[in-house]
Amino acid sequence: MAMAGKITIAEVEELVPAGTLDPDAIHTPGIYVNRIFQGVNYEKRIEQRTTRTL
Repeated sequence: MAMAGKITIAEVEELVPAGTLDPDAIHTPGIYVNRIFQGVNYEKRIEQRTTRTL
């Protein structure tokens, strides 16, 4: 969707220096991001895995 939008805003938990992250782990390249801001007070929710026996 970032490629289709006029403006793309990225909310991040932490800002890190350029080159710190593995390029293969980036989902939206910076060329498509127009605005960036660091969010606060994130709640780390733990997902519950539901399995069933076959």
